Amino acid sequence: MDERTVRGLKIGQTVYLSGKMITGRDEVHIRALSPNVKVPKGLAGATLFHCGPIVMREGEEWKIIAAGPTTSARMDKMGAEMIRRYKIRAVIGKGGMCDDVLRAMKEVGCVYLAAIGGAAVSLAEGISKAEGAEWEDLGMAEAMWRLRAERFGPLVVAMDADGNSLYKDVAAKVSTTMKAHS
Repeated sequence: MDERTVRGLKIGQTVYLSGKMITGRDEVHIRALSPNVKVPKGLAGATLFHCGPIVMREGEEWKIIAAGPTTSARMDKMGAEMIRRYKIRAVIGKGGMCDDVLRAMKEVGCVYLAAIGGAAVSLAEGISKAEGAEWEDLGMAEAMWRLRAERFGPLVVAMDADGNSLYKDVAAKVSTTMKAHS
């Protein structure tokens, strides 16, 4: 996705993605942010899916069997730097991310797209091709997989490039409700 498209997305919208995306969890973040590391093509400007897919080889092809979202807060400490350094345009995961990451999203033009936890097999149906992996030495779940999506979703824009967050909105409503009932 380009920056203009991303900045046009607003919290609460439901979207489906088609095109390229990569996976990356803790180990991809650690390696990509390490000094003197050659970073694979595809990271700059990427749609980054916090996912440890289950992948099978079928002849010469890779097939994604399951692709469930990982809890994104695990990457909070590295998320803002990843977004800033590599101009990440979208992060897909579950549970949201911290305020520092939200600020980086606003600066760079990035959104957080919430995927449904527990729907790994259904989400995998939206991946038309696994084009291979980088950093396979990290293992299947931690490698950076290059994927081609076709109507991948549904995903909800839960944090937008204007600095809005559904997670913060819900927390504020809960706080207000708790105060009103105490």
